[in-house]
Amino acid sequence: MTFSFNRLMASAIAALMLVGSSAYAQEKSIILSSTTSTEQSGLFGFILPIFKMKSGIEVKVVAVGTGQALDIGRRGDADVVFVHDKPAEEKFVAEGFATKRIEVMYNDFVLIGPKSDPAKIGGGKDIKVAFQKIATAQAPFVSRGDKSGTHAAELRYWKDAAVTVAPSAWYKETGSGMGPALNTASAMNGYILADRATWLSFKNRGDLTILVQGDPKLFNQYGVMLVNPAKFSHVKKAEGQEFIDWITSKNGQDVIASYQIGGEQLFFPNAKKQ
Repeated sequence: MTFSFNRLMASAIAALMLVGSSAYAQEKSIILSSTTSTEQSGLFGFILPIFKMKSGIEVKVVAVGTGQALDIGRRGDADVVFVHDKPAEEKFVAEGFATKRIEVMYNDFVLIGPKSDPAKIGGGKDIKVAFQKIATAQAPFVSRGDKSGTHAAELRYWKDAAVTVAPSAWYKETGSGMGPALNTASAMNGYILADRATWLSFKNRGDLTILVQGDPKLFNQYGVMLVNPAKFSHVKKAEGQEFIDWITSKNGQDVIASYQIGGEQLFFPNAKKQ
């Protein structure tokens, strides 16, 4: 009797171990190196559970500035890179760290500032003129200063305005993501360039409001790339490609388009318009 019981228990334990081992073996995940704007806007929190439900693949996000996200890819520490600085992305491909860049979605940048608007830029649509006025007034301006896509765009706008910027009494670099930088701008009552999605999801607005928008130069495109498995053999090519295929498919694009805050769409899919 004891023998039969022991055999039964051993069989049960073996079965449980087999089930656990099988479940573990079936777990799939990828590391996605991306920007703070895609995470802090709430987009990933909305779309990634849907992708996991469809594919069984968990996406582990490392949210940093675009420059850092690309560097993570260069080290082979991510399977997929999803960022928003087209020149830097094209360089990433040219260097062989990815074989292809695919456009996924876009939104735009907006210039935020205090309602009192000491630089008198409110209502304008020309980002070049706005930056020139801020520099002339030496009004407080908060820069992310973190080599992100937003920071890269900001530096392009200063260059277009023929203004050389450096940390000073009026120009402050935070070295932080979009959310923390907006918190700093709110505390200082200063100007800041932000992506619209993070701004819409930002709660600590204080006296800040959108002052400049609508300039075509403020267009903000996002692209996705599979880190080159020929350079890094450990890259999860199949799973990474499955994520890219989904996010650029009609279903993935529809999910992106359906993400809203306060009835306002944050990102506009354009993978099919390449």
